[in-house]
Amino acid sequence: MQSNEIWFVYDGECPLCKSAALALRIKKAYGSLNLLNARESINHPLILEINRRKLDLDEGMIIMEGDHFYHGKDALKFMAKFGENKGIFNLSNKALYWSDNIASLTYPWLRGIRNSLLHYKKVNRIDNLNLKAEPIFKSVFGEQWNELPPVMKNHYANRAYTQDETIVEGILDVKCSGPIKWFAWIFWLMRGIPPHTENNVPVTVHFRSEPNAKYFHFYRTFHFQNRKPYRFYSRMIQTHDNELIEVMWTRLGWRMSYLFEDGRVKLKHKGYALCAFGHFIPLPITFLLGRGDAEETVVDDNTFDMSVTITHPLWGELYGYKGRFQVKPS
Repeated sequence: MQSNEIWFVYDGECPLCKSAALALRIKKAYGSLNLLNARESINHPLILEINRRKLDLDEGMIIMEGDHFYHGKDALKFMAKFGENKGIFNLSNKALYWSDNIASLTYPWLRGIRNSLLHYKKVNRIDNLNLKAEPIFKSVFGEQWNELPPVMKNHYANRAYTQDETIVEGILDVKCSGPIKWFAWIFWLMRGIPPHTENNVPVTVHFRSEPNAKYFHFYRTFHFQNRKPYRFYSRMIQTHDNELIEVMWTRLGWRMSYLFEDGRVKLKHKGYALCAFGHFIPLPITFLLGRGDAEETVVDDNTFDMSVTITHPLWGELYGYKGRFQVKPS
């Protein structure tokens, strides 16, 4: 590779990426452009270097210039800066990605369109980092993953981009009070946490992965007495290192950090956010909804205790459930 060469690594199955690769023109004074289809060149030295740097090609195209690697929106910003000032693609790219703030707003939309197109075409992800081989939560816990007891590793065993499923069953005591109890009908309609007080409630939780995303889905079923089974769905999305957001079907998300401390898995409150078109917009509403925290405590190799609380600065503990779960054999 010559020092004045620029390499554009793209997904050849993505119509947007392929169009960008064919349309991009770099100013001649800056260097020559080389195109590399990541799906056809998995053993190319450049792809191997991308893998070594842990750059996920499913999260964005890559431009290499010298020793610099520009990934995702940074690649598009590079194109905006050094692309020629002619052609619909080059001019549109300059309009959308000349500013870091604008790029941060628009890039998730572009990535979402790309993922939708691949899903429509029934094309699998590139998975250049072989994430299918690792549990989703291994990157969440980081070095602490190796310290986790067997029950926690089994509990969080689902891998990304697969159809893995883990099932746990248990008995919970559920308690709600204050505004959650007063406005219970709103919570029933929102299909979030069940606004009900009852002890010894049988609960089954299915944790599922999906082939086209690094999401951790929760399908909870509460079997209250004299009621139809209550189903509460949400999904976990890793946003950064050990920080995640649990998104409900209403698009409201609970932000948290995951830690393994004192022999327990701890979920610590980080606030709330609205999930909108790939963006997580912070919502300063903890003073209204209270803060959520949770803990999981090891009992044995197949059993753990779970507790969740929502605490308000004025009304105290508004909501909580606690009980014991067993991980079912896969």
